[in-house]
Amino acid sequence: MPPPALSTGVIRISVTKEIVPLLRAFGADPDEVIGQAGLDPRLFDDENNTIRYAALGHLLARCVARTRCPHFGLLVGQRGTLSTIGPVGGLMQHLPTVGEALSALVEHLHLHDRGAAPTLSVSGDVALLGYAIYEPGVESPEQITDGAIAVAMNIMRMLCGPDWVSDEVLLPRHAPADLAPYRRFFQAPVRFDQEVAALVFPVRWLGHRIAGADPIFREVFEARVRDLEAAAEKGWQENLRRLLRTEILTNRCSAATVADRLAVHRRTLSRHLHADGTGFRGLVDEARFEIARQLLANGKVPLNQVAAALGYSEASAFTRAFRRWSGRTPTAWRAEQRQSALEP
Repeated sequence: MPPPALSTGVIRISVTKEIVPLLRAFGADPDEVIGQAGLDPRLFDDENNTIRYAALGHLLARCVARTRCPHFGLLVGQRGTLSTIGPVGGLMQHLPTVGEALSALVEHLHLHDRGAAPTLSVSGDVALLGYAIYEPGVESPEQITDGAIAVAMNIMRMLCGPDWVSDEVLLPRHAPADLAPYRRFFQAPVRFDQEVAALVFPVRWLGHRIAGADPIFREVFEARVRDLEAAAEKGWQENLRRLLRTEILTNRCSAATVADRLAVHRRTLSRHLHADGTGFRGLVDEARFEIARQLLANGKVPLNQVAAALGYSEASAFTRAFRRWSGRTPTAWRAEQRQSALEP
């Protein structure tokens, strides 16, 4: 039987079970660190167990503090493979091309991860494979994102073979004092303080044929993924929340586009939203506000870049929207966050 469907805001343990041996490698007691984070160490015995995003972020913060390793999340993620994402990874491995595999990742990763979503966008001859957290209020998002992009790098290396390299890696976090671990693992230029987390690579790789793809195994994994999709919770609010987070970041956020992604008519989408007592524009604003706070928390991302990432043509329009959402300007909100971080 397939594992049970995930609830909102959780992720399967999978590669995060590597936290246990990593803590030991740093000379720390895993049971003690995990227990101090309010979790049962036995949770990490089975990769099909689930953990809430808030709990994972808190645990990674404790791991960084205990090990004094600012790239702890990177070390966890670089142990990930296609098998890390279960049947979705198995399906990807047996699809004909890299482009089809990544499309399957975007469509089905919610079966494994219900707090973030992958993105795939193309601009000219460049493709971006990204990862966007949409669960609000997550602690240490930079550690989770580091790990996710490291897993994505390993997945691309497995799908494309030894000749694949990324043009550059984008990370929405401050540059650490020691850049060597990032350069050593990614083997590509790494740009910090970005609006998105993504691997950037030539679009021609999307047409690359996957070596060893077997149509029989493909059918097996397709059946397993269909079973998981059938068992998955189909709440409109959750599906919209996940889609809006990715659509906003790729500047295609319209009711028509989202309805198409949900395979429903736009009027059907409107009826469901009305029945839930909400509207499309209100949900878009909620998503933009959450993304804005995450980007503004990174103090080095200029306001005009934050505005552009959210689909605003001018920083002034973003400032007006943010004041409407929060009662403060983005600059004032960012200053308050800096002050709070300095307080004991």
